[in-house]
Amino acid sequence: MSYRGVVLDVDGTVVRGDEPIPGAAEGLDRLSAAGLRRLFVSNNPTKRPPAYADRLRRAGFDAHPDEIVTAGTITTAYLAERHPDDALFVVGENALVEQLTDAGLTVVTDEARADTVVVSIDRSFDYDRLCAALRACDDEDVTLVGTDPDMVIPAAEGDVPGSGAIINAVAGVVGRKPDVVLGKPSKPARRMIRDRLDLPPRDCLVVGDRLDTDIALGERAGMTTVLVRTGVTDDRDLERSDVTPDYVLDSLGDVGSIL
Repeated sequence: MSYRGVVLDVDGTVVRGDEPIPGAAEGLDRLSAAGLRRLFVSNNPTKRPPAYADRLRRAGFDAHPDEIVTAGTITTAYLAERHPDDALFVVGENALVEQLTDAGLTVVTDEARADTVVVSIDRSFDYDRLCAALRACDDEDVTLVGTDPDMVIPAAEGDVPGSGAIINAVAGVVGRKPDVVLGKPSKPARRMIRDRLDLPPRDCLVVGDRLDTDIALGERAGMTTVLVRTGVTDDRDLERSDVTPDYVLDSLGDVGSIL
């Protein structure tokens, strides 16, 4: 089959930390030579597309902000569309807060004023912050939004807790599930990807290292799915998962075998 577009995960697929994953450069070259329109899509909400492009360039890959979508991008667009006038209480890092405020959204530090609570990865998350999130959700009418479901993320030193871990902690004490968790594989993410690529789903590949986000996104979107073994998924995960990729490759460097 001839493909026209590709959705590429970043962490665990192209880079680990700031280092390129072996085979990734060759894989990207093959995709480029085949003329595929590409979109890097990351569930990392802490970096804007320009910062992500810089990160990829430092790792040796040519990337432009216009071909990058992050969980922060998706969350900001979702809140601007669905909750434009809400006071947002954010459990997350400054980079996410800046994305929201730059879009004209209102972020508050007083949990009593919250209309919507946004929960994301927060590497300074502690007991006091958990208490504040609990108080912010005292009113059942307060909307609870997660930026992405990633429980762990690949880092140079090994896997570390991601947004999903923080979201689960908050949801656990609040006693209810989030109203929505964005990022891959959510419907808002699929819609943004479809709009950016502007191609029929059947003509597109999704390449990533996670079954529950990358492969689930492609499956739900009607795209061909490719799992790479360079990230968080091993054979045991594959056997236990309800999500089945169309292809399994050792690395992005092997993508030429399915083009």
